[in-house]
Amino acid sequence: MRMHPYPMVVAIVLLLAACRPAATEWTESEAPNRLRLDDATVSVNVRFAAGSAYLLPADAQRLRAMAATGAISASDRVSVAVGGGPGLAEARRDAISASLLPYGIVTSPLPLAGVPANHAVVQVGRYVVTLPPCPNWSKSPGTDFTNSFASNFACANQTNLGQMVASPADLVSGQPLGPTAGAPAVAAVQRYMTDKVKPPVAATSGGATGGGGSPGGASDNTGSQ
Repeated sequence: MRMHPYPMVVAIVLLLAACRPAATEWTESEAPNRLRLDDATVSVNVRFAAGSAYLLPADAQRLRAMAATGAISASDRVSVAVGGGPGLAEARRDAISASLLPYGIVTSPLPLAGVPANHAVVQVGRYVVTLPPCPNWSKSPGTDFTNSFASNFACANQTNLGQMVASPADLVSGQPLGPTAGAPAVAAVQRYMTDKVKPPVAATSGGATGGGGSPGGASDNTGSQ
């Protein structure tokens, strides 16, 4: 009697399909292992004496108290918008910066229209980081035929990043780059154009240079003289 292999193949396929996890058991949308940033920005209104850069004592004391208690911290992005003419506005920004600088808080100008003549707005940009719910082992660690990420994927990286970031606002947008040191770059180009490129210094081990030469590249013949 000759047996047909088709029923046996169908039985094997059905058996393998039964071993495969159901698609409804877990999906990547259930556990997006990402940091959550909540905006906690606040604005503080302060006043100046009419026509001057003299910050009223009560408002100056309020700014210092907020800095001393952490309501304004060095990790915040603090920006200042002031009313008045260009010269007076700059002097008023300097007065606010001088009040906060002893606490390590650096301010930046804020282009905000509609600020009253003798007022200023101090905007304290702050974000609160919430870590992902890790570890996450909601997905079965068994054989996965969907070629998808594990449920715990990225947990370590995201958690470490959230715990070590000094300013959570940097996760929203990076800090502006400072001025570039142009002199070293120009000097390197000049050496290249004049064929005076400095060769790399050989690595040293135990005080001796590689190849028996001196760090400048000249051979050391003192032992043969």
